[in-house]
Parts: sequence; structure tokens; C-alpha cells
Amino acid sequence: MAETRRLASRRAVITGASRGIGAGAAQRIAAEGASVALVARTLDEHPTLGGSLNETAQKCRQLGAEVALIVADLTDDSERARVVPEAVEALGGPIDILVNNAAGAIYQPMEDYPLKRRRLMVELNVHCPVDLAQAVMPTMKQRGEGWIVNLSSATANHPQGPPYDLGGVRGVYGYYGATKAMLNRVTTAMASEVHGTGIRINTIEPAAAVMSEGADKIVGHMLSEDQIESMEAMCEAILWLCDCGADHTGEIESSLNLLEREGVTPMSLDGTRPHPGGYRR
Repeated sequence: MAETRRLASRRAVITGASRGIGAGAAQRIAAEGASVALVARTLDEHPTLGGSLNETAQKCRQLGAEVALIVADLTDDSERARVVPEAVEALGGPIDILVNNAAGAIYQPMEDYPLKRRRLMVELNVHCPVDLAQAVMPTMKQRGEGWIVNLSSATANHPQGPPYDLGGVRGVYGYYGATKAMLNRVTTAMASEVHGTGIRINTIEPAAAVMSEGADKIVGHMLSEDQIESMEAMCEAILWLCDCGADHTGEIESSLNLLEREGVTPMSLDGTRPHPGGYRR
């Protein structure tokens, strides 16, 4: 386990924690001493993807963390309305850290992108993080500190052109990117409104693809090694934003840029040793 334990006595909620970046971030945060409430739909087994809440919980408990499991469909506003109250009850107090990692990525061209899928993407990628942030901010404001980290994506950036290079997945991730652009904007809006209260609200995006179970299944065959970022680098950047100073808020951060700028060495997810490099080797 990490020697610093710099998140000791803090309580964290991490969504999308059954696999991928959410599971990695949960382990890294747990390694630093936080109690964690893990939120996702998959308690034991997903029909097509690896990972589950119970698997992540076991890894976090091995690091000495107190763990609560919340099974919820975050596309449903009534389901996500119970997440923070259940986390507060299970962990024994108000939430210090919220990591909004859960997201939906349905890739297809805009020409025939159906309304049902558009609504689903906005519900999960925008309304969910806003709702959960609104749920934790009152007690954060009362106590004068709190950390909210929203997971964004470089797909939010506008394509350059014409002519436009839409090769690979670039031609089909436009609506996903649009939801992440909206998330970036509401993040800066919330951060500016509560600046001075001690609440830090930022977004973080991978500098390159992080090979979660879902990403590997969708785009893994399209990417070279220098287009893939290590899970450890991404989770270290998330951790930094879970413990940043009060004036670091409203930022749209990129993982490897943040680590380089702040002189942070990526660590293994259990926090026991440095992880070599940011890109996967």
C-alpha cells in the first residue's frame, strides 16, 4: 500500500467502477486511504465484458479500504438519485470526492444517429455527472472543501478542415464527442459558480487511448502502441485532481500534460512502486 495515505479519512464515490478507468481509479484512490463507494450496473458478471463491482471491491479491500457497493443504472434519474444517499449511509458520512467516470460511447455517423441513442448518451454523459455533483456539493460547501472529477475526452475537440480526416474512429465518434464537450462546459460553469467555497471541479481526459475492456473491444485493433496510454498514468492524473489545491478548479486537463506539468510520477494502482512511462510499452 502507499506510504503517504494522503486521502485517509476521506470518502469517495466512483462511478463506472466495475471495469476500466473507473476500476483503476478506485484502486488508486483506495490505496491512498480513502473509503470508496463503487457504482456500476455489473455486480458479478457482464455478458460480454470482463470486470465487476465485486472484483473491484476485492482489490480495494486488499488495500485496506472500506468499500460500499451500489448497483445502479445511471441512465435512469431515479436510480442515480439514490447513489449519494446510499454512499453517505454506507460510508458513515458526507462525500469528499466524486469521480464521474461512467459514460456511454455509441459510435456511428451523425447522418443516421437515432434520437433514442442521442438521449441515452446525454443522460449518462451529461445529466448523470451533473446530478451527482449537485447531490454532493451542499455538504462540500458546508465543510469548505470537496473534489469533483469528471472524465472527459479529446473527442470533444472540433475536427480540423476542410478537408477532414475522418479515418478510423474519427468518423463515428462525433456525437460522443459532443456530449463530452457539453460536460466540459458544465464543469467550468459549476466550478466558476462555487469558486471560493473550497470545492474543486475539473475534467480530465486521456492524452491517448486507455485500453479499458470496452475500448479494447471497440478500437483496440485500430491503434498502435504509441496511441495507447497506460491505465496507471490516467489514474495517477485522476488521483492528483482528487487532492488538488482550492484554486485548481474549472480546468479541462489532459492526463499526461498534467503529470508532466506538475512533476508527478505515475504509480502502480496499489501505490507501491513507480510505473514506467505514460504510454504503454
